[in-house]
Amino acid sequence: MPGVAIGTSRPCLGDAELLGQERGPIERPAGATGAPYDLVLVDRDGTLNVRRDGYVTDPDDLVLLPGAGAAVAAANRAGCCVVLVTNQRGLATGALRADQLRAVHRRLIAELGRYDAHLDGIQVCPHAAGTCRCRKPRGGLVREALRRASWAAWSRTVLLGDMPSDAAAAREAGTGSVLVDAAETPWRTVRRRLFEGRAPLV
Repeated sequence: MPGVAIGTSRPCLGDAELLGQERGPIERPAGATGAPYDLVLVDRDGTLNVRRDGYVTDPDDLVLLPGAGAAVAAANRAGCCVVLVTNQRGLATGALRADQLRAVHRRLIAELGRYDAHLDGIQVCPHAAGTCRCRKPRGGLVREALRRASWAAWSRTVLLGDMPSDAAAAREAGTGSVLVDAAETPWRTVRRRLFEGRAPLV
């Protein structure tokens, strides 16, 4: 099936990427010289979109959190490579089908596109808890993203998430992290400090 085009100068993410199954290299964004970070890894549920009970199986149930789209757009403009890193255990339990995940990620891309924002890659852990090294809080998703973006420095990589497991994954992999929180560290603060030249958070 064709990939998802997000404008003429943005990545076209194919089905393998949408499912987190792509293993090929992630290209360095144009204009990356001077970017505050080489690689920005972003959790999905509870960070980019509203967390709901169970799994997001219907694209219509995916709702971006306030400020998320603008923050990703700011990271894109700053020259950062932005990669989604998400646990989707439902693929292992049968609560989530591959075609549903693909459709949800297409919707996510479309919703980000409304803010002139895009993803450069997607990493998914499809495994049950305790059966792999990639499911956060383990650092496998982070390490795989860095393997694919081999030009990125570990010291210039940050993971943005909403749960202690996100911070733990970054710590195990040896990168920085920032927990996005509506009360303490909202997306507006993250955008201004990380991607628009204000005081750093990490």
